[in-house]
Amino acid sequence: MSKGKRVLENGDGGMAGVDDSALASAIGNGEDLAPFIRAAFEMGKPEALVHQLKSFVKKKEVEIEDLCKLHYSEFIRAVDELRYVLVDADELKAGLAEENKQLQVVGDTLLQMLDALIQSHGTKKNLMQAIDSLKSCTAVVDLCMRVNEHIMSDSYYPALKALDIMERDFMPVLPARALRLLLERQIPVCRAHIERKVNKEFNDWLVHIRSASREIGQLSIGQASSARQREEDVRGRQREAEEQSRSGSKELVYILEMDDLDEDDSQLKFDLTPVYRAYHINTCLGMQDQFREHYFKNRQLQLNSDLQISTSQSFLESHQSYFAQLAGFFIVEDHVLRSAGGLMSSARTEQLWESAISKMTVVMEDQFSRMQDASHLLLVKDYVSLLGATLRRYGYQVGPLMEVLDTMRDKYHELLIADRRHRVNDVLANDKYEQMRMRKEYEYNMNVLAFHLQTVDVMPAFPYVAPFSATVPECCRIVRSFIEDSVSFLAYGGHIDYYDLVKMYLDKFLVTVLNEALLRLVRSPALRSVEQAMQIAANMTVLETACDYFAHHAAKLCGIPTRLVQGPHGALSAQATLRNSQAVAHDTMIKLVKSKVEECMNLTLIINWTPDEEPEIANDFMTTLPNDVYIYFQSIAQTSQEILPPTAFYKVISGVLEHISTSIMETFLSEDVKRFNIYAVMGIDNDLKVLEAFADDKCQTSVQDMVPGAQPLKSFLAEARQMVNLFMATQPDLYLNPVIRERNYNALDPRDIILIGEKFKDLPDKMFGGGRGGRVVAKKRLIDALIKRLKNEA
Repeated sequence: MSKGKRVLENGDGGMAGVDDSALASAIGNGEDLAPFIRAAFEMGKPEALVHQLKSFVKKKEVEIEDLCKLHYSEFIRAVDELRYVLVDADELKAGLAEENKQLQVVGDTLLQMLDALIQSHGTKKNLMQAIDSLKSCTAVVDLCMRVNEHIMSDSYYPALKALDIMERDFMPVLPARALRLLLERQIPVCRAHIERKVNKEFNDWLVHIRSASREIGQLSIGQASSARQREEDVRGRQREAEEQSRSGSKELVYILEMDDLDEDDSQLKFDLTPVYRAYHINTCLGMQDQFREHYFKNRQLQLNSDLQISTSQSFLESHQSYFAQLAGFFIVEDHVLRSAGGLMSSARTEQLWESAISKMTVVMEDQFSRMQDASHLLLVKDYVSLLGATLRRYGYQVGPLMEVLDTMRDKYHELLIADRRHRVNDVLANDKYEQMRMRKEYEYNMNVLAFHLQTVDVMPAFPYVAPFSATVPECCRIVRSFIEDSVSFLAYGGHIDYYDLVKMYLDKFLVTVLNEALLRLVRSPALRSVEQAMQIAANMTVLETACDYFAHHAAKLCGIPTRLVQGPHGALSAQATLRNSQAVAHDTMIKLVKSKVEECMNLTLIINWTPDEEPEIANDFMTTLPNDVYIYFQSIAQTSQEILPPTAFYKVISGVLEHISTSIMETFLSEDVKRFNIYAVMGIDNDLKVLEAFADDKCQTSVQDMVPGAQPLKSFLAEARQMVNLFMATQPDLYLNPVIRERNYNALDPRDIILIGEKFKDLPDKMFGGGRGGRVVAKKRLIDALIKRLKNEA
């Protein structure tokens, strides 16, 4: 229960007073008397409380007197002691006062010094804090100056590093609030400025590299062309060395070339620093993904623009710059891929290449389809193949480009054949078909040795008359250019071994162009000259021989060893075609010769077939037949022997002799010859002897050893000779003997003997008186008897 409650419980009805024991207990315990006082005032009876307190005091005074009385002596002593102590205390107080006074005097000085020291320590602390703040601010300002210097000198990476240091190390502890706020505003501004600067440099680089890509591509393609030329030179020397070793030559020269063995891209100088810097700075700014996308989109736009062909120039004029631009583009992209540290991925580079090559193939197919000149197509193809070789070095797949070139193979050769067809036709139309005369050694080298047309290995005397006309070397040059152009197109394409293709197209050209042109010339109605036909046949023979050179030349250009194309398996099929066409030329020539012989033999109709005198024997001219026949025969034989091969010469001469023999027989059988006598037969005998002597003396030795199975040329006069022999025989009836007939008269038809024998006439009557006339009359009877027997057998 609280003290307030105890006070309230005392009294009756109104609070008579405070409990004395409670009040005494509270005073004795040192408790607070406030509750008692508050209660007294609340009840409105403070006098009662005062009365109680006075009563308590009096009570306690009585207790003190009792206690004092009980301890009086001790108290007196204590008081005395206290008085003594008081005196000492006064003395001590005086001493202390004096000491205090002195201490105060000394202490004031020390306190002043202490205050000064404390003030100095405060100043020092403030100064140290100011110095530290100044150092931080100075360092920040120094960094700001360095940032400005780096930005002014385009050293953006150090500037960004300095900004990072300010932001990371200084701004959290920077005491200068104004400077901190300034930095918070300016650091993003500086970074944005750096970003703009490097992006501007990068955009400038994009403009520059597009204009430089063409030069880069041209230089790289030029290097590929030089490398190709060196490879061809090396292969040429290797083939030459192989030929020398096969021929047994001991003078072999070995050359080790050290120049350009390690040619690389050192000459391809282009600056990628802006790209590296822009990518690095954007990486430092945490914007590498955005920059990669920015780079890819811009380069993709440039590529799409580069893939557009020029409308102001023809593709033939602009194709080199077009492909060089694309080559330069992808060479740059290869360098970026390999050195830019992840700016471009292989997948994205491949994406650019696939889009480019698909567009290039479409452009090439379209432009190739428009071209109608083989030289134009070859020019573009060569550059495309160099483009492929260039980009293949950088790992790009150029198969689709080579496939487009392969699809253009047939069209190119069709255009090439059409062009060479015009040239061949012009050469054949402008040739005079006369044997070619060469006055100088260089002409011989250029027209004969260059195509292996020589018949002997010794240089001939000049002037030299060739067996062919100007058509042959001109056509050989055309064929050689065809081979070289064909090899140029097929080389460095999709085929490694393209000799068979070259050979196929070469055969096609020789058969469909050269051979057909010669056949048209041979079959032309305008061809009326035997000499021209003979020269054409001779030309065909030489061109057939030149096929071996064509095959070897094609193999040489294709890098095929000569030994692999030697023999019948390596020969051109056109060679057999030209050989067969020669037969057509020979037949045409023989037909013209026969026509000319017929013209001459027509003169036999106006000669006297019943002369009165025996003809004189002559060795150099005809006695009965027109002498023009013999003269023409001599000229044909001499010309054909000079320019035609032995087989053709044999065929021509044998055909002429056979036709003369047939003409003689037809003359005897002709209705225009009503009668003839023995003197006419003697004249024919003399003429046949002249022809037979010419055949034996002039011709037989030329063909006997060179034409397998050749018969003596005079055997082609057999029919006329046997008929003359029969009429001049002393016993013509021996013809009826089968053995003799088979041996001496096997070429004669009994029906012809009957018809001709009926025309046999007696000599004039004035001759009958002599003995010789008697023999003739007797022969007439024998001939009549033979005819009668033959009629009976028939």
